[in-house]
Amino acid sequence: MVELVSEHENTPTATPVTGVAVDYPSGHMIPAHSHQRSQLVYAVEGVLVIETDVGRWVVPPSRGVWLIAGVSHTVRMRGVARMRSIFVNQDAIPGLPDVDCVIEISPLLRELILAATKVTGHYDLESRDGRLMRFILDELCSLPVLPFNLPWPTDARILRVCQTLSDDPANSRAADDWAADLAMSAKTFHRQFQRQTGITFGRWRQQARLLLSLESLAQGMPIVQVALQHGYESQSAFAAAFKRQFGLRPSEFYR
Repeated sequence: MVELVSEHENTPTATPVTGVAVDYPSGHMIPAHSHQRSQLVYAVEGVLVIETDVGRWVVPPSRGVWLIAGVSHTVRMRGVARMRSIFVNQDAIPGLPDVDCVIEISPLLRELILAATKVTGHYDLESRDGRLMRFILDELCSLPVLPFNLPWPTDARILRVCQTLSDDPANSRAADDWAADLAMSAKTFHRQFQRQTGITFGRWRQQARLLLSLESLAQGMPIVQVALQHGYESQSAFAAAFKRQFGLRPSEFYR
């Protein structure tokens, strides 16, 4: 195994795009760090859990996380992870995402990323390698942003609620109970929660359960067990919520 990125790949250069290939064992954790270039974090195998100060992303092999330059983040591997990262100068082309987000990795972009990781050193922008990297930039500007983000609060009180629900997704305590614990009215709790995360308490908990379930599914856990451990009363209820969120049933997601 090698380091995630060398000083060369982490420094803006005249070559606007650089590819890096790294394999990691299951459970490996890359501590908090940042890059001078924007990064597309992608794994052709395994699930990545990426956290910043304001969000948490759980991404399977059909998705990637775009992190803008300078954002401190950690990366945790669920299952053996074959990471294939792309580093991009933010001014390389107009239209690149200007916020951290999850994007769909189309079959075309997947092959382009794999090809980019085999390009070594500097390259002529008008060469085959240069045209390959330009093609990647065009694809990055055209792909849709996906709902894989779990917004993370900064207020210590709301943070404690979110951390508890993240550690125990089956926790079904009502908002009124959390409000009482925090010595605030239910109305204040809902207002503070939405102000901190941008979504309602109920929506956040459902999104947390579904995103966290991806980690268990990636490890091959039976779907009914995943459903129960993430707060659903039945496999069918979990499958219906999962399909509404991701467009596929749990059994189809990792195919």
